Amino acid sequence: MNLLEVNEICKTYGDKTVVDHISFQAQAGQILGLLGPNGAGKTTTIRMIMDITVPDSGEIWFTADEKRTAGVPRQTIGYLPEERGLYKDAKIIPLLVFLAGLKGVDPETARTRALEWLERFDLKDYAYAKVDQLSKGMAQKVQFIAAVLHEPRFVVLDEPFSGLDPVNQELIKTEIKNLAARGAVVLLSSHQMNIVEELCDQIFLIHQGKKVVSGTLRQIKESYGNFRVYIETAADIGTLEQLPGVADATRLSGTRWMLNLHDHVTPAEFLQNIPADAEIDELQVVRPSLHDIFVKVATGGEEL
Repeated sequence: MNLLEVNEICKTYGDKTVVDHISFQAQAGQILGLLGPNGAGKTTTIRMIMDITVPDSGEIWFTADEKRTAGVPRQTIGYLPEERGLYKDAKIIPLLVFLAGLKGVDPETARTRALEWLERFDLKDYAYAKVDQLSKGMAQKVQFIAAVLHEPRFVVLDEPFSGLDPVNQELIKTEIKNLAARGAVVLLSSHQMNIVEELCDQIFLIHQGKKVVSGTLRQIKESYGNFRVYIETAADIGTLEQLPGVADATRLSGTRWMLNLHDHVTPAEFLQNIPADAEIDELQVVRPSLHDIFVKVATGGEEL
């Protein structure tokens, strides 16, 4: 079983602590979302896991085939960086074969796998095109292929959906799920919170180098406690705004309102207090979205 263990890692540059005693685990078949605002320490954390940067203190362990090693062996890593780095004058198949060779894959196997991936991504006609002939979205798909062609056990994806239209986002999401299903440990860093909510089994959110919250999406949303109620009505909102358990009300548009409930007020408690004659066209009760939680953390709001 593959397992990543990050224990109390720290990194300081000068008098600034960029990563401050971060610890988490990710298991085989699991997609872990590493999230945080710009400058939170995500990139430094990823660099330390990949042994690009050495931690000042703490430990990183990786287990594969029942063998536990200090650090993640480089041959087992598949990395899709946020900064794209394909050689613009290189042709696609020779480039993919070369990059797979750096990870120990023989040329014939690499070529076969590359052609299969290109066909899957509707890029087979571009097999011998140069990188600079591709659109941004096409190049992104080729770089994704380069990251996984050697069938890595640990996959790091930093903003993998950049430059992709909705159709190709769905394609990449499917392949990320397939990587996890085949037993890889997948570490995903993205600012597209809706996609993170859909893909990630576990979430680790950091701010200013420190852990803010971690757990499943459900656990994180529950830790914020309060529900939100979205109401569509042309009637006066005053009666609903004054119901027990309502903290405040915000008009979102002419007839659409958002009510924030107090902590620990359940949907059932709110609903049973609504008058029978209340004129409501539509009502939805939800937890705060991961996007809302992220914004609160990034702007220095409530900590957990």
